[in-house]
Amino acid sequence: MIMDIEQVAQYLPHRYPFLLVDRVIEMELGKRITAIKNVTINEPFFPGHFPGSPVMPGVLILEAMAQAAAILSFKTKDYAPENIGVVYFAGIDGARFRKPVKPGDQLVLKVDILRETRGIWKYAGRAEVDGETVAEAELMATLRDK
Repeated sequence: MIMDIEQVAQYLPHRYPFLLVDRVIEMELGKRITAIKNVTINEPFFPGHFPGSPVMPGVLILEAMAQAAAILSFKTKDYAPENIGVVYFAGIDGARFRKPVKPGDQLVLKVDILRETRGIWKYAGRAEVDGETVAEAELMATLRDK
């Protein structure tokens, strides 16, 4: 299941500069999603992080993974866009940052659902650039209905 930016925007409440998923390239409902974030020099955080050596903040890489996870959860629950609620972080475990993400990189976000129990979702997330893992973490979130 492929989703372009217009479809992504129907499932996420985020907007510029905080919408961090540009496209979904693969999704298996109830299991996994692969999404893309194209990182450009025009990102609003680069002038201050860091001048002369721009690097995407790790917390935003985690947020991009969480946004991909939210799309997967909403689609898995078969929510229509007009019934979308909000997904809130409940925890982040084992976050590791392996390589800096720089302007011009294409961040490939891979998220698997590990389980869903009593409204708490747990995911395994990984971000890659050119096939190399740049960040990974286990994410927990709660889905709040509209």
